[in-house]
Amino acid sequence: MIHSSAIVLASLLCWTSTHAFVPKSFGGHNRLTSLHVATDPSSTTTKSPTDGLQHAPITLFGKDHAGANASDKHLLGGKGANLAEMSFIGLSVPPGFTISTEVCDQFCNVWNQELPQNIWNQVVESLKTIETEMQSTFGSPENPLLLSVRSGAAISMPGMMDTVLNLGMNDEVCAGLAEKTANPRFANDSYRRFLEMFGSVVLGIPRSHFEDEIDDLKYEKGVYEDSDLTADDLQELAQKFKGVYTAQGMEFPQDVLVQLRLSIGAVFNGWMGARAVKYRQVEGIRNLLGTAVNVQAMVFGNMGDTSGTGVCFTRDPNNGNKELFGEFLINAQGEDVVAGIRTPRPISELEGNMPQVYAEFKRNTEILEEHYGDMQDIEFTIQEGKLFMLQTRSGKRGGEAAVKIAVDLAEQGFIDKNEAIKKVLPEHLDQLLHPRFPDVEDKDYQSAVVGKGLPASPGAAVGRIAMTNEK
Repeated sequence: MIHSSAIVLASLLCWTSTHAFVPKSFGGHNRLTSLHVATDPSSTTTKSPTDGLQHAPITLFGKDHAGANASDKHLLGGKGANLAEMSFIGLSVPPGFTISTEVCDQFCNVWNQELPQNIWNQVVESLKTIETEMQSTFGSPENPLLLSVRSGAAISMPGMMDTVLNLGMNDEVCAGLAEKTANPRFANDSYRRFLEMFGSVVLGIPRSHFEDEIDDLKYEKGVYEDSDLTADDLQELAQKFKGVYTAQGMEFPQDVLVQLRLSIGAVFNGWMGARAVKYRQVEGIRNLLGTAVNVQAMVFGNMGDTSGTGVCFTRDPNNGNKELFGEFLINAQGEDVVAGIRTPRPISELEGNMPQVYAEFKRNTEILEEHYGDMQDIEFTIQEGKLFMLQTRSGKRGGEAAVKIAVDLAEQGFIDKNEAIKKVLPEHLDQLLHPRFPDVEDKDYQSAVVGKGLPASPGAAVGRIAMTNEK
């Protein structure tokens, strides 16, 4: 493997001028749509708690809102900038808004973990734009709007930051959603998911308390998968989850605006959480203001067999081959894919389940690769047969893949030789020198394997297995 990679690397460094480069046109899309709140000129002598902000705190994305680009990542985070840019190039992106990294910096270091009233007023105003585009109302039992609240730093930190889904659920909204959709199972499933996520992410209740309740209920009902629970089972589970709050001396807030304010604060606070701080130390990430917060209309992958969710690389991050590499689940939400709750299926099987959706998704991956000039890591949801793109970012890759991807992108005319060379980082070359098993197809090797999984790092290693972050 090392020998062949070295040959590919040599071919990259010895590139000849015979390879043509066709530059991409971004069509002058460096425009931001931001929401500002008018101020009283007579108050300019009074110091505002938001005087530390140098830029508009909130940026809108979605239909009719101009896109941002990579140069805005320091303020909007990678996710926020890419959501705005995907909106601009015409992909189907649920509407929303991004609260800037500057606000995170002030929230964590100046404002004592509280949003000033004028910032909160802008959040509420921005929420109205989502309601208008989705033709639904936040907190309405008759026509409810549900939200996701996600983090997004300028440099990707996968798995280290917090997310809250299905925000806006309460007892009345759950009943109304069941009636509106004629799908009580979907409504109760969304509610129990939100109760668990809000409790663990926002209020700090150990997730194991909720997992114990669902495991006990599945055992009692004689089922193995969460998806085998009925609407009545999930309604019962939601009540058990409320009991977890009570046992912890807490009460679940039925006021949806309280839910939103607390969730935004929790995501900001996650920037200084132990996981995130340690990750930045290990990865050498410095000089960032904080994380942005993306508040976005929910789309649902758990509305039945024509819905689903998944994650996908536009190329194989292990060897660089030009083929989709990812996983998806039918009748699930994004957390199910990454949390190991259910076993995902390879993305290639989506073509058999939903051929039209798969064809559209494949076209979108090609558009995004050409637009960004790099292999992309994509999150998506399918709601009742309609595809929504939730996120794109440059995908992490191993050393062998980095060399091949750089060469192939230049061969395709997406980038020039200099850009290709810059995509192969020193750590990629270091990975190529890590020890490896010489022949993983050898029968002696195969007979000694005790378990299989997706690799998280290159090379072979020796050590103890750690089952918790602390260890």
